[in-house]
Amino acid sequence: MPGGPEEPDELDWPQGAEEAAGPWRPRAWFRGTRRGGATARFTADEATLVRGLVSQVAELVGDEDSGGQDDLEEMLKLSDSVRPPDDPVLARLLPDAYPDDPAAAGEFRRYTENSLRAGKVAAAQTVLATLPSDGGRVRLSGEDAQAWLRALNDVRLALGVRLEVTEDWEQMVERLRPDDPRAAGLWVYDWLTVLQETLVEALW
Repeated sequence: MPGGPEEPDELDWPQGAEEAAGPWRPRAWFRGTRRGGATARFTADEATLVRGLVSQVAELVGDEDSGGQDDLEEMLKLSDSVRPPDDPVLARLLPDAYPDDPAAAGEFRRYTENSLRAGKVAAAQTVLATLPSDGGRVRLSGEDAQAWLRALNDVRLALGVRLEVTEDWEQMVERLRPDDPRAAGLWVYDWLTVLQETLVEALW
């Protein structure tokens, strides 16, 4: 994204995030519905947290130069980029398809990056459209639930880069002290993992 934020690898905590990760922790989780979708109830703080993080990821991957183009036109347009983004968060969200073959990776990126960006923005918009800003019951169709899965995964990837999450992150969370500066972020990351897992279980 041309210009970009000054510190693109940093995601700001939405208002209410610190409270959500303090003595009170987010607890929303999904369960399946008879029609093949999923449902969950979110508090206002949980909704603020999810909406804020999803919005930031959508803004980060969105293309500022695409104004005025419809989704199909934007997806079919070739990208000018043949190298992975310098921003480590974007590089995680838009990785090279062929890490050992820069030429093939660059050509693949030219044909796929815009559609990948557009898909991630669309998934984020589905979350924002189905999650009330003040919380409440969320009811997702199967299609909406798939979009939620993609958007939650993108947020987790972005947070994982920022927090330098490793494979033993669950042990990191268990050992955290409340005054650890990483506590809020890792607790939120842990909850988003549970939220994503329960959504997968609700669908399958």
